[in-house]
Amino acid sequence: MERTAVVLDEHPLWLDAVEAVLARLHVKVEGKTTSVARTLELVDSHRPDVLLLEPMDNAGDGRRLDLIRRAKEIHPSMKVIVLSNSHEASAVDAAFAAGAVAYVFKSAHPDDLASAIRQAFDVSVFYAHSHTVTAGNVTSIRQQAAQDQPGLTKRELEILQLVAEGHSNGELARMLWVTEQTVKFHLSNIYRKLDVANRTEASRWAQLHGLLAEPMAATA
Repeated sequence: MERTAVVLDEHPLWLDAVEAVLARLHVKVEGKTTSVARTLELVDSHRPDVLLLEPMDNAGDGRRLDLIRRAKEIHPSMKVIVLSNSHEASAVDAAFAAGAVAYVFKSAHPDDLASAIRQAFDVSVFYAHSHTVTAGNVTSIRQQAAQDQPGLTKRELEILQLVAEGHSNGELARMLWVTEQTVKFHLSNIYRKLDVANRTEASRWAQLHGLLAEPMAATA
């Protein structure tokens, strides 16, 4: 059975881009809009399997986080995936608290968004958002992250954070003054050590272990 979706974003170009990713996954877009108010109407009318949206408007008043809650009240079984430019831990926490099942940076590769959509419907995969990050506990969380995966080198932890921040392989290569092949080599080792399959799963691990709480300077 074909899955369905509703998409909300204030930029029409992004609506088309997300629809293209959904089409690859055989997910039919029943409605797309730049209007918060229109989104609830579309959810009520079409009862989609998934709602994809940017969580905050320009005023930053949280209407779209409230929209997640209201949309879930209308259609409780619907999955909500947030697409955002914000890398703030508080923004990630707020999206999950409102009812989102996945949080994807807008700078991520389309394949990462596709992976997040697939995983949203994979009942064999569950995520626990286990850390609330504050300025006072960033260091301890980072130390715990290293203890959780002692096989990760300093360079691998650095690359993991940059990947979670949404940087492409090409950007990583330029930032770290290495070749893209070297970046791919490190990523392969990271995926193996974390027992994950792709950038999205690795990014989620980084989020859960507080690696996005503050910038990590790139080293040569």
